[in-house]
Amino acid sequence: MKLRFAVPEDAKALLAIYAQYIGTNITFEYSLPSEEEFAARIRSFTGIYPYLVCEDGGRIVGYAYAHRLQERAAYQWNAELSIYLDSAVRAHGLGRRLYTVLMKLLRMQGVKTVYGIVTSPNEPSERLHESMGFARIGVMHNTGYKNGAWHDVTYFEKALAPYENDPKPVTPIGTLPEDAVLEALASL
Repeated sequence: MKLRFAVPEDAKALLAIYAQYIGTNITFEYSLPSEEEFAARIRSFTGIYPYLVCEDGGRIVGYAYAHRLQERAAYQWNAELSIYLDSAVRAHGLGRRLYTVLMKLLRMQGVKTVYGIVTSPNEPSERLHESMGFARIGVMHNTGYKNGAWHDVTYFEKALAPYENDPKPVTPIGTLPEDAVLEALASL
């Protein structure tokens, strides 16, 4: 398996994976975005944050990305993580490996805290976050309506780095030292 950064041209393949989740409560989207809309999402996140694609034999089997949790300037040291895997590769440790690389890159960028936001119940995702040292910090009850029912959302939090006074702004992913980035991507 190989990791690389997503490009907008990956939208079609990523949508094929995301489509496996549209009918579930894992995502609160009701319908699959268009290829153009998904490509725009990739472009909007990759200016600052890592958006990883995992390939197995040249076929995309999963992806994970980070984006800013809140828009105000004081939130810039936080990121929300998301991960989607093809059904053929779930429950084999790939999610953990993708999250590990994603957090390694975010730490290099200067991100201090990461969050996982999980529709509950979702035992596999809840287990993943807890096993990786995320703390369950709260539940928003009945916050999303999908598939004929109201659903809770659980927030998970993990500190990545010390919280020093006067932190440097988060470094855009594209400006990190190339050798360090390639080493992180190779650690899958």
